[in-house]
Amino acid sequence: MAETPADDRDRTGRDSLSGTGWGVTAAARLAVGLIQGLVLAWLIHAADGETAVHVWPATQPEVFGPMLIVALYLPIVLLAGIGRLRLITLMAWGLAAGLLLAVLGWSDIARQSASEMTNPPFLDFPLMPFAAAALFIGHHLVLPADRERRLIATYPAYFDTAWLAGVQLALSIGFTLAFWLLLHLGGALFSLIGIKTLNDLLGEAWFSVPIVAVAFALAVQLTDVRPGLIRGVRSVALMLLSWLLLVITVLVGGFLAALPFTGMEKLWNTGNASALVLAAAGALIILINTAYQDGQPDNRPPAVLRIAVRVASVLLTPLIVIALWGLSLRIGQYGLTPERIIATACALVGAVYAGGYGFSALPPFWRGGDWMKPLERTNIFAAVLMVVVIVCLFTPIADPARLSVASQVARLERGAAAPDTFDYRFLRFGSGRAGQAALARLAQSDNKEIARRAAEAERSRDRYDLADQIGAAITPVFEMHPVGAPVPDGLAAPVRPGDPRYTCRQTDTCVVTLMDLNGDGRSEALIATRFSVELMEPTPQGWRSISTYRPLQCDGGKSASDPRSFIRNDTLKPVTPPWPDLRFGDKTVARLDLRDGCRPDPAAD
Repeated sequence: MAETPADDRDRTGRDSLSGTGWGVTAAARLAVGLIQGLVLAWLIHAADGETAVHVWPATQPEVFGPMLIVALYLPIVLLAGIGRLRLITLMAWGLAAGLLLAVLGWSDIARQSASEMTNPPFLDFPLMPFAAAALFIGHHLVLPADRERRLIATYPAYFDTAWLAGVQLALSIGFTLAFWLLLHLGGALFSLIGIKTLNDLLGEAWFSVPIVAVAFALAVQLTDVRPGLIRGVRSVALMLLSWLLLVITVLVGGFLAALPFTGMEKLWNTGNASALVLAAAGALIILINTAYQDGQPDNRPPAVLRIAVRVASVLLTPLIVIALWGLSLRIGQYGLTPERIIATACALVGAVYAGGYGFSALPPFWRGGDWMKPLERTNIFAAVLMVVVIVCLFTPIADPARLSVASQVARLERGAAAPDTFDYRFLRFGSGRAGQAALARLAQSDNKEIARRAAEAERSRDRYDLADQIGAAITPVFEMHPVGAPVPDGLAAPVRPGDPRYTCRQTDTCVVTLMDLNGDGRSEALIATRFSVELMEPTPQGWRSISTYRPLQCDGGKSASDPRSFIRNDTLKPVTPPWPDLRFGDKTVARLDLRDGCRPDPAAD
């Protein structure tokens, strides 16, 4: 593609609309979109579940997976680079991005076991968003550097290209969705008069996928027509988001101020404290950057936002410390899991942000330089680090499944996890080839209990066959009603995941009352949570779950209140069904299925 002289470009390097450059760029982008659509349509046809047998390349996961992720993401990189990067840079970056995607796709396939790769697309979901993030970051590290002909560009160039591309991407996706909806609307209109051709075509991948891909490519080109307008949209978005920094700063500050009085126990009992705290830290980082923008004096926010930026930058450190603390406790108690490894990687990147932003928040006379200036170097370093971390996580370098298997098996072998509570299902179904290899080794263990359970897991063909072996047991706690009533024998016995009592970890989570609902002289337990009531009956083997009562919205939603409140105020009562069950023969019972899902209340008559 011919180069556009530098003086014919705007400050982002886009081609001028004058001359033939714009037409060449448009043709190139539309061609990329068409090729992407055709390749994706071919892959969808090869993996079509309606055919009796998949065809190549869907018959070879190690080929199909890399091809799919390359076909999905590489064209977007090319669309974003055409007309903006020099041709030699575009070719080199496109080749590098394609190779990276192929390696990530192949690595994801290689770590999975054959039993996990039963149907296309074969790739695990976490790879897709992380690969997209790595490409977005990588592209906007390359683009400004190519513009300025230097290895590390100036920070305003990074800011301008990345945030402008984010707005352009959002608008392009919106345009494509609107285009798709209009096509379906047109198809529905033609169907009204008996012409179903368009609807039939939209149901065919060979037609619908290429046309959507071309529409997206067209949207990318159209958003380049008036870059000044895109900048205007970006400025408005940044202005609105920057004022949200005040809200999140107050909320996070209040949360941290309340912790010394509430203690950490309630936080740890939630089971997802680290994820929530990391999400709050991520929100702070994004909103701090919407206020700071490119750091130029003419773009500085009002004084109140400058104060909020400093305060928020300081608040990042305690949030990251809490996240790392929670992760260390979980890992110390239960070992590594893929989710904890990914969360730890995110926390370590967050620690870089916290350290850099905290240093930036120091008064200038302490550290030298302008207001929050070190934030810029922090953002660039953290961007490079994120790409490196993602590549490591989704290649054998730091494969979370492999590291988790090693951690879990080590805990079992040194006695930190008991053989009867160890999660063999994770090795069999959740950790790919590394887990199955470890399971085969455990099946030969000298410990007969471990060997027996591992062999049983190896023979299992359904992950739910091993439901009684998932995770460690916990002892449920209840709020009994009437207040002071004793907990029935065995109801608070240790349970594992899958038991309805497993979520009862805090006193006010589950409210329990006893009733004899079937008139057999024995009381059943009604365990109410926020959304439902579990019915359990005593048996010689312990308490057994019968079924679950779920409030029906028969009165516009008023009946869907918290069931626990009705136990507490003694208004939860059994009601005789207005229509009896029917028995056919000796065994079969038919129960009336009311079409509206609601039964009339006899008390209302």
